Amino acid sequence: MTEKTDKTLLLVDGSSYLYRAYHALPDLRGPDNFPTGAIHGMVGMMKWLRDRIPCEHAACVFDAKGPTFRDEWYAEYKATRTAMPEDLARQIEPIHEVVKLLGWPVLEVPGVEADDVIGTLACAAANGGHKVVISTGDKDLAQLVTPQVSLINTMSKPPEVLDIAGVVAKFGVPPERIIDYLTLIGDSVDNVPGVDKVGPKTAVKWIAEHGSLEGVIAAAAGMKGAVGENLRRALDWLPQGRRLITVVTDCDLSGHVLDWPAFESLAFRDIDREGLLAFYSRYGLKSLRRELETSTPSTPDEGGAPDVAVDDLFGPAPERRYDTVLTHEALDAWVAKISAAPLTAIDTETDSLDAMVARLVGISISVAPGEAAYIPLRHSYAGAPDQLDTDEVLARLKPWLENPDAPKLGQNIKYDIHVFANAGILIRGYVHDTMLQSYVLEAHKPHSLESLALRHLGRSGLSYEDVCGKGVHQIPFGQVEVTRAGEYSCEDSEMTLQVHQALWPKLETERGLREVYERIEMPVAQVLQRIERTGVLIDSIVLSAQSQELGERMMALEREAHELAGQPFN
Repeated sequence: MTEKTDKTLLLVDGSSYLYRAYHALPDLRGPDNFPTGAIHGMVGMMKWLRDRIPCEHAACVFDAKGPTFRDEWYAEYKATRTAMPEDLARQIEPIHEVVKLLGWPVLEVPGVEADDVIGTLACAAANGGHKVVISTGDKDLAQLVTPQVSLINTMSKPPEVLDIAGVVAKFGVPPERIIDYLTLIGDSVDNVPGVDKVGPKTAVKWIAEHGSLEGVIAAAAGMKGAVGENLRRALDWLPQGRRLITVVTDCDLSGHVLDWPAFESLAFRDIDREGLLAFYSRYGLKSLRRELETSTPSTPDEGGAPDVAVDDLFGPAPERRYDTVLTHEALDAWVAKISAAPLTAIDTETDSLDAMVARLVGISISVAPGEAAYIPLRHSYAGAPDQLDTDEVLARLKPWLENPDAPKLGQNIKYDIHVFANAGILIRGYVHDTMLQSYVLEAHKPHSLESLALRHLGRSGLSYEDVCGKGVHQIPFGQVEVTRAGEYSCEDSEMTLQVHQALWPKLETERGLREVYERIEMPVAQVLQRIERTGVLIDSIVLSAQSQELGERMMALEREAHELAGQPFN
């Protein structure tokens, strides 16, 4: 472990940790059925971070309830965000309490976003000669990186550290141009529009050519094509977008940091051992209490560990080897791989959510954790690379796709079966569907691949909005750059395979659940697909007779009930 220094300030984006803990752990319950999964996860994750980034001063910063100054600037700010899950909302106050008991200073400033509190603290500490480490997964905070300030994203596997060189490598621009970059592309998470149809590649190109957002704006009149016209249409908005995206670094934290503008009050404290024992008892956290009771009282930050190992949330992921298949030789190599694989995960990318009309834009396949390939078929943006002919690719894959003895896996296979049928392929050999596995094991939980990966793998990948945008700015998948599309699609197929490896052993050992999955859910999914595709033949005469019979029986039961009651009733 590194030597401690009072010249390091560790800042934690507490709100991102809340969601991470909630999604990554099972639905644990305490007394009176109170949800405790996020509490378990938060305890372990805060301990993990404190152990690995030793320092004397720190703060865990949470967003406060209610509007902030940005809501006054722009009424639609964050308007598209969904409400916090109720079970997580119930755990907020206990999480704040336990983080404090673990020795962490906690900050929550009404009217000010956590990002701005973090930015203000980081700027003040760096100006005072401190090194600052910010633990976050928020790309907006990359604008704060300097020689004294770095970011660590513990949500990546392995954890991603961003210094100045790391920001340039990830985004293509230095930290001082992140605001310009984000202003141009917009921020769909916070509902901040950018320039229509301008993605990361164009934004980086413009900033490289013109030096800054101001330079891009100055050159707007001479910009050619549709993107130039889109830029000119956005000129009046861009100053407001920049204002919304800029992290404020001079907030008045008086009354929240006791000795502000100094921050000795943010010194780490020893854990409150007795307080923790009482807290663990109150919420039925038996494993955490047992761990603490058997620990050495003098241990400064002993708080127990969650039922799910914390290193499972942050441990190393398999090295990623993602291929983009653009040649017949590469296609043949992958056909050989999937033909020899004991199980292959498939994911389709299409031009519609309507399964009955969706056309293939690309296909991804994965045969092992970290190993996947994307076969682009119909990417049609200006400058798109030459792609293999769709009919030739499908003809090459068809024998394997239609082979019932070639085991296949998917996430929501009913949709993909329709998509392949639209292309003239009757896909067979599906033996697993991770969405149905989740439904059988945890019916009360979300079943999207994103939720499953967070909950069971501790992984998060690119979202559809990350690659296509959101709302009026969303582009068709066929307009997404092939490299970016490949990363997104390969992640989906490869994570599907890993989620299956996490869920199937649980199903396999539960005889009753396994029977429901194998004998009901999997066959019914494919029956429903056929019904959706071909319809259902109904004998109208038999149906009419059944309706008459049921109606007469209902009337007889009603009369009998009235006789038993001694009078009619509604």
